[in-house]
Amino acid sequence: MHLFILLLQCAVLAGLTLTKSPLPRLTETDEKMRAFAEKVFASETKDENIRDEISMFDVAEDCPILHHEMAYHLHTEDDTEKRKRLLRCTAMAMPMPRAALEVTVAPVESVEVDRPLYLEVPDFQRVAIVGDYAAGVTMDDFELSCKGLYRALTIREKYMKLAYQRFPRTASQYLRVIEGESFKPEDQVQPVFTSPPKKVEDAFDTKSLPKNLGYVARIKDGVMYVYNDAAAADKHQPKDLPCPDYATFIDDMNFLIALIAQGPTKTYTHRRLKFLMSKFNVHEMLNEMEELKELKMNPHRDFYNCRKVAINSIYNSYLSRPLSLQFQVDTHIHAAACMNQKHLLRFIKKSYRVDADRVVHNLKGKEVTMKELFESLNLHPYDLTVDSLDVHAGRQTFQRFDKFNAKYNPVGASELRDLYLKTENQINGEYFATIIKEVASDLEDAKYQYAEPRLSIYGCNANEWNKLSSWFNKHRVFSPNLKWMIQVPRIYDIFRGRNFVPHFGKMLENIFLPIFQATIDPQSNPELSIFLNHVTGFDSVDDESKHSGHMFSTKSPKPEEWDIVKNPSYTYYIYYMYANIAVLNQLRRQRGMNTFLFRPHCGEAGAITHLLACFMTADNISHGLNLKKSPVLQYLYFLAQVPIAMSPLSNNSLFLEYAKNPLLEFHQKGLVVSLSTDDPMQFHYTKEPLMEEYAIAAQVFKLSTCDMCEIARNSVLQSGLSHEEKTHFLGKDYMKEGPEGNDIRKTNVAQIRMAYRFETLCYELDLIKEGLKIE
Repeated sequence: MHLFILLLQCAVLAGLTLTKSPLPRLTETDEKMRAFAEKVFASETKDENIRDEISMFDVAEDCPILHHEMAYHLHTEDDTEKRKRLLRCTAMAMPMPRAALEVTVAPVESVEVDRPLYLEVPDFQRVAIVGDYAAGVTMDDFELSCKGLYRALTIREKYMKLAYQRFPRTASQYLRVIEGESFKPEDQVQPVFTSPPKKVEDAFDTKSLPKNLGYVARIKDGVMYVYNDAAAADKHQPKDLPCPDYATFIDDMNFLIALIAQGPTKTYTHRRLKFLMSKFNVHEMLNEMEELKELKMNPHRDFYNCRKVAINSIYNSYLSRPLSLQFQVDTHIHAAACMNQKHLLRFIKKSYRVDADRVVHNLKGKEVTMKELFESLNLHPYDLTVDSLDVHAGRQTFQRFDKFNAKYNPVGASELRDLYLKTENQINGEYFATIIKEVASDLEDAKYQYAEPRLSIYGCNANEWNKLSSWFNKHRVFSPNLKWMIQVPRIYDIFRGRNFVPHFGKMLENIFLPIFQATIDPQSNPELSIFLNHVTGFDSVDDESKHSGHMFSTKSPKPEEWDIVKNPSYTYYIYYMYANIAVLNQLRRQRGMNTFLFRPHCGEAGAITHLLACFMTADNISHGLNLKKSPVLQYLYFLAQVPIAMSPLSNNSLFLEYAKNPLLEFHQKGLVVSLSTDDPMQFHYTKEPLMEEYAIAAQVFKLSTCDMCEIARNSVLQSGLSHEEKTHFLGKDYMKEGPEGNDIRKTNVAQIRMAYRFETLCYELDLIKEGLKIE
């Protein structure tokens, strides 16, 4: 353990200069850190299916060794001297310097707390911790933990900026203070999303597409590069579009693996998380009625009347409406299951009545009508019920992802899935497009909901993008209430086993080369260019519990060399998707086009290292259940305010019982969580599945109105809605953090709650700043 702490201290000190100097050559310490990270990875993934919830990344509630060592360290003379120098008398830490408080000897009840002066924030009762704010851990451990957490935050900030993804302004301000530099607002980066078309505009108009730049795009070592011309490509002289350095990424990942397994940091973050939970409970006990009073005084706004206008009329009605409209966004939903089971059943029966004699399928090389197709399945739509449709998940799918995937086949027939839930079939995905447009119509009627459905690109061949964009344009599958995302299933092993692709590099090329070409020359593929304007991000999906046994490292084969049938690791997929999205975003930003977020499924099952990889690369994630197994990562997700789209009803049917879901715990601690449906066809019963999620969560977890509205506000912030839309729905200052960025007339979130969240985050960041001052 002492050797490990020494290694980590060396790595931290090396990391403090990493962002300001070129990458040094691999040292003996780096090699030892890599070896230790590999040992940790092997230990974490060994017998994964039979291990209990306490892993080497977690801290047990009752740890005798911890108590013994703490008792020893707390009585050392050197430690006592350090504590005296760092005695603190207030618990409030603000992002901007404030006048020093006058400290006098007085009874406890007269201790004053530095209270920030906010505009339009009612006075409320704050929790003040008076005395040594590092009590409970040794000063050496406190210093080591703060250095590690600081470097972890700088790692995430670096990769977010590289890909034009979001990093919280407050955290950036504190990092600059720690580094002794001034914060520059222009250094903050934000993604760019396509604004909704105005009333007179056509969402499918191709007249204004940019001209051809004449560049050449090629893939090398799994990453796309852009060149001025073919000659530059032959010499490998790419344009200045920085991509993440492979070796640096591995070093950063190894450091984080070592950090989340380090004893002192686990202890420190575990205690901070318990404090955050207790602090929120006290805040709620003291201020719940004041928060409710705020909401009651907010006219024309509650959780039910959160209505909205059609997006294409925003520009005409914005100034004429004194009151805004709060939104809820379904931040994680798959297009193939975006309807409920009753909706699908009703559509199947309707299509049979109208198109019974229409040729709709190719059955074993023979074109058949819908009537003939159902006869071959020994079915008649009139006899179907939601039970016989058998698309709903239940107890039989718990811990059985294979059975869950089978639920996508109505009545167990893949032919019906191809006919109704696919974009490529005999009728060019007409039925699927119609179903989605009906779902979009329901959202528009609901007047307060958005959804971000996922469509699949597999990387099996280079023509997939053309087919998908043709389906989108031909059927005009556009709605102001839908923001599209692309999901890439991690199923290379299946494609390689069937000889669809020669190696993993070809799969990456099939996924990214077409969109690079459409970005360089939009007019050469107008349908794809228009489709990309309506895409907001990429997702990585599949069963996380499947373990590949491979650790991503400098020894890993390059994608062009990965020609075996075995699937690469989760981190391998994540790195190469992120690297290509980062380069693509830089190119599109230069062209004035919209950029893409990376929003993978992560932490639903599998190794804790999945969450580590996404902490480095993802703007936000879906699920995140396994964060409860690692206090260090959970605390880092809190400090960096990484959004998490959680789906308790989905988890309840697949991996985790509803009552054990950490949604409430994460929300109370201050992690940025939102509610999502995942797959309404499998998990929900009503016409409004997102409202179903909120209603059940409110009942099970006893959420207050303020809780639900805060979660709804989070969903809008983490979504792919454009700046114009978020400004309209959340207020013109929504990008500011804390109560200044909250318009209660629009969000129905109490200013007291926003002030509490902001002050708590600032306090935790200030602890890290203070820890780095120790000599």
